[in-house]
Amino acid sequence: MTGVADTRPRWSPWRAIVGFGIVSLAADMVYEGARSITGPLLGSLGATAVLVGLVTGAGEAAALVLRLVFGPLADRSGRYWGLTVAGYGLTAVCVPLLAVTPFLGGAGLAVACVLVLAERTGKAIRSPSKSALLAQVATQVGLGRGLGVHKALDQVGAFAGPLLVAAIIATTGAIWPAMLALAVPGAAAMALLVWLQRRAPRPTVDSPTAGLAPEPVGRVSTGVRDVLRAGIGTGLPREFFRFAVSSGATTAGLVTFGVISYHLTTTEVLGVAGVPVVYAAAMAAAAVAALATGLSYDRYGARVLYVLPVLVVAVPALAFSGTLAVAVGGVLLWGAAVGLQDSTVKALVADLVPAAQRATAYGVFAALQGASAVVGGGVGGYLSGRSIPLLVAFVAATQLVAVVLLARTLRGSAVAVPRK
Repeated sequence: MTGVADTRPRWSPWRAIVGFGIVSLAADMVYEGARSITGPLLGSLGATAVLVGLVTGAGEAAALVLRLVFGPLADRSGRYWGLTVAGYGLTAVCVPLLAVTPFLGGAGLAVACVLVLAERTGKAIRSPSKSALLAQVATQVGLGRGLGVHKALDQVGAFAGPLLVAAIIATTGAIWPAMLALAVPGAAAMALLVWLQRRAPRPTVDSPTAGLAPEPVGRVSTGVRDVLRAGIGTGLPREFFRFAVSSGATTAGLVTFGVISYHLTTTEVLGVAGVPVVYAAAMAAAAVAALATGLSYDRYGARVLYVLPVLVVAVPALAFSGTLAVAVGGVLLWGAAVGLQDSTVKALVADLVPAAQRATAYGVFAALQGASAVVGGGVGGYLSGRSIPLLVAFVAATQLVAVVLLARTLRGSAVAVPRK
């Protein structure tokens, strides 16, 4: 059977990866800029500390757990691009709308909570599809390199967004103008994404993997029952689940930045105004770590991931120090661990599962990480206020589990050895 010819200019793999990276850069300016100040924004609208915790926690859970639905939906419907555009669209709209909440009177807090949750839902909608599209094209240049370069560009936005927000707040003395200003990178992200979609050639029947989007030729049922069955990972390899649990243990031990920043400010190691700056530095560290480990992954194999538990163990011992320089060092290691988790870790997921199941796998993987983050975040937050040595011991125990399961995953696997 002969497919319909696609006369649109074909982009090289690297050009497509950079294109996705620039889209992520602009989008990260939007949502990372907002996340750096979400707590104070909700507080200014009358939220209590408990409500801030519930809303931000529910948002992060939604961003991860809902991928169980949208990952299988992408694989079973083939609508990778549609879901990617829809997810980015929610972020581009919801964050700037936070600017109007101070003017809504008593309804402002409720509207802000809904917008925060909707933005995080957008992350869940787009992430499995975007990761599957990116993994497919990155395979042609090296998964580690491709995902590492993408993550490095992504983190430039995560670095710039909080700094932009901090500068506008310092200038205006208000939060809402900063949220409004984030409409500019949001609009840029959407325009670039549409441009990228139009330039990327769609695969034909004869060559279903020729382009970025692995659209299935024959559609399968997308009923609720089928999607839910796929959502639990039916048919995924056993090695994938071992690695998913290993990564879950790593996530459980990685103390959240919210807990770290709370400790730094309440102990007066760092002033509130310095928090976005330190967060931006952590995002820069994430970019460097993603690029370095991505290159190492392609050269030395998946064994490079053994460095992740080491980074995670070191974070609480340093970040909860009473010395500013040492604490900042711990935050930078936290950023490096986050960068590795969101790039090179995904390369191994792509290597462990068939291409047609990658969006599903990323959804299941993220859901396990989300559940682990909730448990680990609660325990880490509790121990950080009681005993730092106990917190360090808890983190060390989780990372021992992570290392053992990673070793079992890589035992005898081709991905554990150098790729060239």
